[in-house]
Amino acid sequence: MTLSRTVRSTVLTTALVSAAALAFPVSAQAAPLPPACQESLLSTLDKFPVVDFTVPDKVQSGMLNEAGSLSEADQAAFTEKACAAWNTWADRNGKAVATDLDTRYRNAAGPVCSKFSTSAIGTIKKYAPNVPAETRELEKVAKKIWQNAMQKLSVEATNADCRKAYNGVKAGW
Repeated sequence: MTLSRTVRSTVLTTALVSAAALAFPVSAQAAPLPPACQESLLSTLDKFPVVDFTVPDKVQSGMLNEAGSLSEADQAAFTEKACAAWNTWADRNGKAVATDLDTRYRNAAGPVCSKFSTSAIGTIKKYAPNVPAETRELEKVAKKIWQNAMQKLSVEATNADCRKAYNGVKAGW
């Protein structure tokens, strides 16, 4: 497993449903993640086996930067109960989510940034309402990461199509 593929999958988790922040390392001052949260990190590739869906490098770095600067209050959302609920849901639904992402990605027009934005937000909106209630605090963190990253990308992207694509999804789901 390469780092690039791992990062892509962890960002996929972020782009997907509510527990997105699970996939990112927290600051060095934070307490260690609970075991169920660590499991999420280790099994993301298996739970969301995308084939075509691609996350642009700038999106990966933007989300990693946002996740790396989570406050202690945001980090408190990483509980054993929340992560266990996420893992169970991802085990049951990950293949369907990955299939949906791949289909939307293949059918989307434009450059990679547009294909990513269109497919990610469509899949998030489809699946987020079905994620267990125990993960809602994680969803708040995921939305914060998503919104902040997309806002920055909508301003900083050098390609006009990418700026438009990120601006179109920055409000989140």
